[in-house]
Amino acid sequence: MPDSNAQRILVVDDDQDVLLSAQVILKSAFPAVRCLSNPSQLKDELPDFYPDVVLLDMNFTRGMVGGDEGLYWLDFIKQFDPRIQVVMCTAYGEVDLAVQAIKLGAADFVQKPWLNEKLVATVKACARLAQSERELDRLRTTRQELGSVSNKTSELVGESENFRAILELVKRVAGTDANVLITGENGTGKELIAQEIHRCSSRAHGPLVSVDAGALSPSLFESEMFGHVKGAFTDAKSDKPGKFELAADGTLFLDEIGNLDLDIQAKLLRALESRTVTRVGGTRPMHVDIRLICATNVSSRQIADPSHFRQDLLYRINTVEVTLPPLRERQEDIPLLIRHFQAVYGRKYDKPYTQVSRETLKQLMAYRWPGNIRELKHATERAVILAQNGELKLSDFMTGTHGSPPESDDLNLESLEQKTILRAMQQFRGNLTQVAKAVGLGRTTLYRKLEKYGINNNQA
Repeated sequence: MPDSNAQRILVVDDDQDVLLSAQVILKSAFPAVRCLSNPSQLKDELPDFYPDVVLLDMNFTRGMVGGDEGLYWLDFIKQFDPRIQVVMCTAYGEVDLAVQAIKLGAADFVQKPWLNEKLVATVKACARLAQSERELDRLRTTRQELGSVSNKTSELVGESENFRAILELVKRVAGTDANVLITGENGTGKELIAQEIHRCSSRAHGPLVSVDAGALSPSLFESEMFGHVKGAFTDAKSDKPGKFELAADGTLFLDEIGNLDLDIQAKLLRALESRTVTRVGGTRPMHVDIRLICATNVSSRQIADPSHFRQDLLYRINTVEVTLPPLRERQEDIPLLIRHFQAVYGRKYDKPYTQVSRETLKQLMAYRWPGNIRELKHATERAVILAQNGELKLSDFMTGTHGSPPESDDLNLESLEQKTILRAMQQFRGNLTQVAKAVGLGRTTLYRKLEKYGINNNQA
């Protein structure tokens, strides 16, 4: 496997003397040089060798002088990866063709017979350009993965006593490097709390990297979390840092930690204990300095079953536990949250002057919101979109899977929750994934609700 930092040069020419000459000259400057006499071999060679620069002849078929073959293979290479720099190799009198090739994406051209120093200098410049473009792409990818907490509108809104207690705990915990486990039902704002802890910590200058741990399969875990080197597996076409590396000097947030397979848990525990990771296919352990925050939709007591979750890992991640209350236990915050989301979506949809009547707020406060803040957020967005004459009506909030607006008496009963789930079951014909998404619940929570209300697929 070639060194990912080595500049790789591919020469394509039907003249064996040209190939031999180019190889001898370029080998003195580049450790990885390959030659092809038939351009059709590019189909296999490009994904295998993945060159930085291709030195490409203009004509290959005897008697052909128009340069169409070279232009065809130039386009083929750029389609494969536009970051590969192509240097056209032209004979005397083909300079106009070379200029045309540059217009079509070639980086430069050299004339045959070439000056050795000029050939090496041209290829070196193009190789540096190729690697610079790839590094820029990696940085762009990294920035996208890291995200920006500062650009997000805070949704930590509330004045209820239990919510203020949460914020006070967050403030005290943030000033330490202690590992934190955030628990709470789906939609209660666990990721927002993680962002707040990071923002108030000494690591705020560093990245916050969020990972949906529950979506990581055993086959992808090591590559995603620890990174991989080029050639480690079929699709590893370049080195890739893992989430641990990306979170260095910052915070790593693992959401849905309770859904990790046991074999994955063992690998995670080793990384946390040693504070080192080794990329897949690599041999050099790398030290990583991170602060770990985890989240799950069940309490630490519920995941304490050793058959489902390693106790040594639980102790490692649960230095401090922050338990978020469901929205039904902080009903006095519902009007504040609605006004907050009104403002957000009023700006987004250019409807900034919508209002909610006191009676509608009263009814919304009585509803249990099984999907918690996430459900309220989506309902408010929908209401802002549907609002007429500047007024958000109850029917605007309770559309879609909620059906027609329920009677106010219903809002004080768990029957509304039951009806909401039942309507969704009927609408999506028992597809639990779609039902869970529609009502703003996690699958585990949905299963509990289905059992609680005695709802089954026969009712769908």
